[in-house]
Amino acid sequence: MSRTLPARPNLEYLKKEAKGLLDALRRSDPSAQLADAQFALSRDYGFDSWPKLKSHVESIAVLDTPALAGGWIANVAKSTRHPANPFRSARVHFTIAGDSIDIVDEFVDESGKAVRGRNHVDADGVERDGGNGYSLSAAWIANGLQTVAKKDGEVIGRTTYAVSADGRSLTISDDSGDQRIVLERLLQ
Repeated sequence: MSRTLPARPNLEYLKKEAKGLLDALRRSDPSAQLADAQFALSRDYGFDSWPKLKSHVESIAVLDTPALAGGWIANVAKSTRHPANPFRSARVHFTIAGDSIDIVDEFVDESGKAVRGRNHVDADGVERDGGNGYSLSAAWIANGLQTVAKKDGEVIGRTTYAVSADGRSLTISDDSGDQRIVLERLLQ
């Protein structure tokens, strides 16, 4: 049986899966070792060895997670703000664990009032009910994240979170063209 790895595989999960497979192998062969289970699991996912599977998973983690994760501050001069949202300043922080993303945003609105929000999305492409006829789906794209919002089954907006190749800037844009927020990475 050949299986396909998810887009963002988790090495810790694969290690647990190998240990579970070892228990099953030992029922038929008491001399089975963890390396045997890791090899069998690697082959099941289409890799020649555990080190190759592990290397592949680690390379995905290095490429994907740090790109969007962390803190960002808006460069208002480079941004095109939505007419209904002319904020003075904004900060966004992304905490990512696999496909689970927590987003904390803070902005100062046009009147000078500070507003803080917290959202959670799962970037697995699954549409989730948000109540009152609203739903949201999110999925990883090559350089970031894309979300699709619907109201009563009709798409009402798409937002793209695109990280620059050098990882120093993030552009958040909607499909209407009314808003394009440029953010710069906060140094930790």
